Amino acid sequence: MKFVIMSKGDQESNELTKRMRDYLESFNFIFDEEEPEIAISVGGDGTLLHAFHHYTHLLDKVSFVGVHTGHLGFYADWVPSEVEKLVIAIAKTPFQVVEYPLLEVIIRYKDGRKEMQTLALNECTIKGLEGTLVIDVEIKGQHFETFRGDGLCISTPSGSTAYNKALGGAIIHPSIEAIQIAEMASINNRVFRTIGSPLVLPKHHTCLLKPVRNANFQITLDHKTIVHQDVKSIQCRVAHEKVRFARFRPFPFWKRVVDSFVK
Repeated sequence: MKFVIMSKGDQESNELTKRMRDYLESFNFIFDEEEPEIAISVGGDGTLLHAFHHYTHLLDKVSFVGVHTGHLGFYADWVPSEVEKLVIAIAKTPFQVVEYPLLEVIIRYKDGRKEMQTLALNECTIKGLEGTLVIDVEIKGQHFETFRGDGLCISTPSGSTAYNKALGGAIIHPSIEAIQIAEMASINNRVFRTIGSPLVLPKHHTCLLKPVRNANFQITLDHKTIVHQDVKSIQCRVAHEKVRFARFRPFPFWKRVVDSFVK
């Protein structure tokens, strides 16, 4: 089996990365950064997000597994003291593949530039560059509302425990193929109104966002933030692709939630 290990870059993560590589190669596994079958992240959720975006072109072939070296990671199943146990599991145990839905984002431009199509594991956030974000929200081809506020967050079910949760969005089990739209400080008064609640859209419903005035936005996809100018529309929907996680032991989603937020 071909593998790759991506480290957070701190001393502990780098040392664990070297140990794991030595262990796996002793089992005749092949280190391959180009076409790995399993991608191991050592660090936190940010490291796994980096690994995911690095290998989005191989999502049908690569499975991810995380080792967290800091605070409990939502995507990281293993701790440093379990590295030997993980290596033996990878080498000796057929692993279960768990698939999570992703968010597809397509950004189109008024000046005819080529559209940008990308995927997000957690979420996409849209904010205006100059004050209040004013944007028309269409759902399944029908105008839903004109949003005014700080911004919008469109998240996946697995990303519903991230920024979406901080905005008061619902936690959605990743077996549900859906996306969620949560508001950031919406303006609601006698003149302007928004729905004021998170929206959960099924996979066959597309959300289209169209600027009302300013067409320049700060758009964040997971951990990457880029300023986009002269935007015509931003299309969001459940992606056809899915992310694959390698599971070597049971780790139910709701246990992750309890471990992360309740205990």
